[in-house]
Amino acid sequence: MFPLLSSESNVFIAEDLAKDITQLINQFPTDKIFLLCDEGSYAQCYPKIKEIINIPQEHTVIIKQGDDNKGLEAIQQVWQMLSSQGADRKSLLLNLGGGMPCDLGGFAASTFKRGIKFINIPTTLLSQVDASIGGKTGINFGGYKNEIGVFNQATAVLISPVFLESINQENMVSGYAEMIKHAFIYSADIWDKLQKFDISNPNLDELKDLVSESIQIKDHFVQSDPTEQHIRKALNFGHTFGHAFESLAMYQKRPMLHGHAVAYGMICELYLSHLKLGFSMPDVLDISHKLETIFGRFEFTPNDFEELYRLMTHDKKNDSNQINFTLLEEIGDIKINSHATKEEIFDALQFYLKL
Repeated sequence: MFPLLSSESNVFIAEDLAKDITQLINQFPTDKIFLLCDEGSYAQCYPKIKEIINIPQEHTVIIKQGDDNKGLEAIQQVWQMLSSQGADRKSLLLNLGGGMPCDLGGFAASTFKRGIKFINIPTTLLSQVDASIGGKTGINFGGYKNEIGVFNQATAVLISPVFLESINQENMVSGYAEMIKHAFIYSADIWDKLQKFDISNPNLDELKDLVSESIQIKDHFVQSDPTEQHIRKALNFGHTFGHAFESLAMYQKRPMLHGHAVAYGMICELYLSHLKLGFSMPDVLDISHKLETIFGRFEFTPNDFEELYRLMTHDKKNDSNQINFTLLEEIGDIKINSHATKEEIFDALQFYLKL
C-alpha cells in the first residue's frame, strides 16, 4: 500500500499509479463506479488512467472547464448521469481533474441519494496541495464563489506527480500560491525554502517533496478543526480579498485562476496585517514585490472598490455582520477572526494599486 500522507484527509502519494488506483477501486462493484472529468482533464489526464479503470462511456460525465462553470448546470449534469445509470448508495464517483471538478464532484457525491463515496484524483498543483484536500465541497451560486456546499471527506485523495507533467506554467504557478500561503501561516523556514525553488522551471522530484510538506501543513489545521470553527480559518489567509478579486474578474468576463487571486489577496491582507497587527512594512513590501514578480498584477481601479467591498460582505467566513480575515503578526504567527473597517479595506486596495 502506498504511504498515507494525511490521516484526517485520507491523502495518499502514488508510488505505482496503476496498482494504487486498482487497490482503491477494487472494493466497489465494477458496474457501480462512475467518473467525472472536465473537458481539460478528460483530454489530458484521462488517457493516463483509461486502461486502469476501464469505465464505460455511459458512466462518464464531462463538464465544461473553468470555475465560471462550477454551478447548477454542471451539478445537474452529474446528478442526471448518476441517476440515469442506476447509481446507488454503494456506488463510487471518481473525480479526475483540478480543484473545480474535485470540488463539484465531491458535492455531487455528497448529496446524491444523501451521499455516495467519492475519490479525488487531483491533476493540478493547486488541487493537489489544497482544493481536493480537507473535505470542502461545493458550487458557486448567485455570483458568489462556493456559496453552496458541505463538509465531507473523500474516501481517498490520490496524489501523483505524473499529472503535473502536462499542466501549463500558469496552472503550475496558481498552485504555488497556495503553497506560499501554507508557508505564511506556518513557518518562515518553509517560506525560505519555497523562495529557493524555481517554479518557472520546476524539478518534479523536488516539487513532490514540497507538495508533501504543503499537504501536511494543511492537514495540521484540518485535523485540529475539521469544520472550520476555529483554527482552520488560518487557511483562509489571502482568501477574503482573493475571492472578491476572483468574483469581480468573473463578472467582468476576464476570469482568473484561483491561485493568482489568492496571491493578490495575500498582498492586501499583508497590508492589513501591518495596519492591525504591526506586521513589518519592509517585509510587506519585500513579499509583495516577490509575489508580483511571480503572479503579475490584477488590474482594477478605485471605481471597483465598492463592488469589491460588497463581494466581501457576502463572504461565507463573515460573522456578526463583520468581514472576517485571517491576519499575521509575522510569518507563522496567525490571528483568526480579525476584522477591518471599510476605510481600512479601501486603504489595502489603494496600497495594492500603488505598488
